[in-house]
Amino acid sequence: MSSFVNITSSSPIFFLTGVPGLEVAHVWISIPFCCLYITALSGNGIILFIIITESSLHEPMYYFLSMLSTTDLGLCVCTLVSMLGIFWFNARQISFHACVAQTFFIQLFTVMESSVLLAMAFDCFIAICNPLRYATILTDTRIVKVWFAILVRGTVILLPLALLLKHLSFCRSHVLHYSYCFHPDITQLSCSDNKINSVLGLTALIVTAGVDSIFILLSYILIIKTVLSIASPEKRHKAFSTCISHIVAVAIFYIPLISLCFVHRFGKRAPPHVHTFIANVYLLIPPVMNPIIYSVKTKQICRTIKKSPLSEGIEDLTLIILQ
Repeated sequence: MSSFVNITSSSPIFFLTGVPGLEVAHVWISIPFCCLYITALSGNGIILFIIITESSLHEPMYYFLSMLSTTDLGLCVCTLVSMLGIFWFNARQISFHACVAQTFFIQLFTVMESSVLLAMAFDCFIAICNPLRYATILTDTRIVKVWFAILVRGTVILLPLALLLKHLSFCRSHVLHYSYCFHPDITQLSCSDNKINSVLGLTALIVTAGVDSIFILLSYILIIKTVLSIASPEKRHKAFSTCISHIVAVAIFYIPLISLCFVHRFGKRAPPHVHTFIANVYLLIPPVMNPIIYSVKTKQICRTIKKSPLSEGIEDLTLIILQ
C-alpha cells in the first residue's frame, strides 16, 4: 500500500486508522463499539419518540432535549459506516470528497451540540431565576427560531472550512490518525500552506464551543447566586437537582472535546493508543450517556418510558427469551 498521494490527483485517497498495533483484533474490538452505537442510536431514538408522541412532554425543556438527541444521532450516523467498516472489513480507504463531507458534518453536529447545551443552560437560568416569565419567554415560536439559528450558525461558520480544504494539495503521507476524518488531521497532511486552514479551524472552535462554554459558565454563576438566596433548604435542593443532568451532559461533552484538541496539538509524543482512545471517547460517549442521564435523572422521562408501549414490548421480549 502506497503511503503517498500524487499532488496532481484531483481526488486523493486517504486511509483511516483503527486501533494501531491491534489490527488483528479489530473484529473483537468492534463488539464494544457495536454495543456503544446500538445504545446511542436506540437511546436517543427512544427519547425522540417519547417526546414527540407524549403530549405532556411538549414543553421547552423537552424540546431542547429532543434537539440534543438529534445532534447525538447525527454524530453517530456520521461515523457509523466508516468506523465499523474498518473493524469488520478493514475498509480503510476513503475518498477526499467523502472525507471532507464527513469532517464537515462531524464539526457541524459538534457545534450544534455545544449550542444546544447553551440553550439548555439558558432554559435552566430562566426556570430558576425568572420562573414567572418562563412560559412567555420560551414560546414554541422562539424555540423553533433557536433551533434554526443553531443550524444556520454552524453551517455558516463551518462551510468555509470545508471549502478551503479542497484547495489544499497532498503529497506526503495520507494516513489519517483516527477512524474518521478530523479537520486538523487532514490539514496537517497537506504539503501546501495550511496556515489559513489551521487558524480558521481554531477560530471556529473558539467562537463556537469556546464562547458557548463561557456563557454556560456565566449562566450557572447566576443560577448559583439565585439558588443561594433561597431561604428554604428543600427549595434550594430542588432547584439544584433540576440542573444536575445538564451539568453532567456539559461535562461529558466538553472534557473529551478539550482533551482531543490538546492531545492533537500538543501530544505529538503520546502513544497512538492515547489519541485513538480520546478520539473515540469524544465521538461516542456523549451520544451514549446523554439519554441514560436524562432517562435516570428526569422523572417525567423515566415515568413515560415505563408506561410506553416500547417498555412493554421489551418486557414481553425478555419473557419470551427467558422461556
